Amino acid sequence: MAFSNCYCLVLLVAALVSAPLAAIAGDPDILSDFIVPTSMIGMPPMNITGDFFTYTGFRAAMNMTVPMPPPASQNFTVTKASMTEFPALNGQSVSYAMLKFPSESVNPPHTHPRASELLLVVRGALSVGFIDTAGKLYTQDLDEGEMFVFPKGLVHYQSNPGQGPAVALSAFGSAAAGTVSVPVTVFGTGVDDAVLAKSFKTDVPTVQKLKAALTPPPKK
Repeated sequence: MAFSNCYCLVLLVAALVSAPLAAIAGDPDILSDFIVPTSMIGMPPMNITGDFFTYTGFRAAMNMTVPMPPPASQNFTVTKASMTEFPALNGQSVSYAMLKFPSESVNPPHTHPRASELLLVVRGALSVGFIDTAGKLYTQDLDEGEMFVFPKGLVHYQSNPGQGPAVALSAFGSAAAGTVSVPVTVFGTGVDDAVLAKSFKTDVPTVQKLKAALTPPPKK
């Protein structure tokens, strides 16, 4: 019963924060063909080759098997190709991510404040959904080869309810889409227990259980 209450509370949080941030900006236009990192400024143009525009970070992820069935603690994993990992994307307003879902795993409700997301299922099947600013939930079950778009800034999720693994590729309309996790943002960032309990019409012990599970580990 306690787990059920906590789960319902997290879904309520997602619905309440589904409106996008007041100021959601896209990537700025650039006045050059591409932007090179500061470390490469002044380098002769001939020293910038096709290697700069190539990203190999997905190679290892594609070769990794997805556990089936997963250990109890196994969650979905994400491999990103954003401006941080792939500097050539700076100024190009695009990025990618590879999502790998063991069976019965979930990518919890979250938002991307600077980009919409176009998800393509390349293996297995996923159940997905997002909540609009009127509080309406849109859901869909996706099979291999099917795509789904998550509008910019809206709370959304993906889950793999099946017994087999699933893999998806997500394209973003920003070189740095950003990710705001709803559960972690609300319960894992130090907001006062009493404030959360009153806000979500629950009790402090329930809030503390959620905080214990969602507080990010300290950075080393």
